[in-house]
Amino acid sequence: MDKKLKVALINHSDTLGGAAVVTYRLKSALRRAGVDARMIVYTKGSDSPNVYQFSSRFLRGVKFMWECFAVARANGWNRENLFTVSVGAAGYNLASHPWVKEADVIVLNWMNQGMLSLGDIRRILKLGKPVIWTMHDMWPLTGVCHQAKDCEGYLYNCGYCPLLHGGKKANDASTRIMEKKRRLYERHKITFVAVSHWLQDKCRQSTLLRDQDVRVIPNAFPTDFFITQPSHQVQNFELDYSKKLIVMGAARLDDPIKGLDYAIEALNKLFDMSPELANTSTAVFFGDIRNANAFRNLRFPHRYIGRINDPKLLRQLYASSAVVLSSSLCETLPGTLIEGLGAGCVPVTFGEGGQADIIDHLTTGYIARLKDTDDLAKGLKWALENPLDREMLHQSVHERFNADAVAQSYITLFREILGD
Repeated sequence: MDKKLKVALINHSDTLGGAAVVTYRLKSALRRAGVDARMIVYTKGSDSPNVYQFSSRFLRGVKFMWECFAVARANGWNRENLFTVSVGAAGYNLASHPWVKEADVIVLNWMNQGMLSLGDIRRILKLGKPVIWTMHDMWPLTGVCHQAKDCEGYLYNCGYCPLLHGGKKANDASTRIMEKKRRLYERHKITFVAVSHWLQDKCRQSTLLRDQDVRVIPNAFPTDFFITQPSHQVQNFELDYSKKLIVMGAARLDDPIKGLDYAIEALNKLFDMSPELANTSTAVFFGDIRNANAFRNLRFPHRYIGRINDPKLLRQLYASSAVVLSSSLCETLPGTLIEGLGAGCVPVTFGEGGQADIIDHLTTGYIARLKDTDDLAKGLKWALENPLDREMLHQSVHERFNADAVAQSYITLFREILGD
């Protein structure tokens, strides 16, 4: 490329949520590689001059409420599932934004909850610029849901959506929104990027994206900053570091998708199976919870340490831990597993999602059968009794997920779709 490539990345936020964090990392890595990458966001948390927050707080709130209103209307005025589905009804015309108009390539990311409507996406596509849509969940390939879980409606035409009207209507909003997406995809060229091979496989199965161009590029992680040995024992958490620590975290631990009850059941089974192993271990949970009694039934030695806002403290915790646990029921690319591996923790997880892109079963971790707590407990026992080389685990993710390598994959894709 003779001239400096200009790229506009569009995401709901630059700091709030997993998609925001990895998109901001990608923006920064692209800039280090010489690309003029900028982010346009609905909610700005950083002080970066390369991130633009559009409109006023009041108008953004109006758009957000408009989308919530549309979701409630689609669900028979039931406010349940307001944030588990999106109908793409409200948003802003970012096609007229200077950064979008100047861009050589536009990268769409997570844009729901009042940022871009389907009509706004169409306006961007009509500019005729190359557009990449990085998928951080399943919404681009379903009617309205962000994670289909056990539902297979996206294989056909949706309808009878379990998140709308209790799944009782054939021609519900999920069918209508899926048809709108179908017309959008048929009339405009989009290069889709799945963040894991699991998500790419879901696209190939889906009625919406089975014939579309879907690539795989993982999310970007700051693996250079992961440490495999703690430089000091973090006193903030009041942990007994002589014990083997099993760490599990999430933005909200008791979000049903995180499967906390399965983790608790597996840990209890491990306690019953190997009490001597349990008594030399501690399960450490971090993140927000809404249910104050979430750990009431957990008999395995444990500590809940709340939210960790300092990345340095989080890295020290991982470096002090033996195992990183995930019981999520669906994850496109589980970030806590990559972070834990980067610090030398042995990952133990269910396998519904992008876990196989991260873990080589019984070599760099353990992938248990979905919802099988006996198998998850077996994996925890294996990980605690078979410590792996921490530097080897670090390298296993550094080579694939470090931000600069991910940025180079995007640059290669930019060159291809621009014909350079």
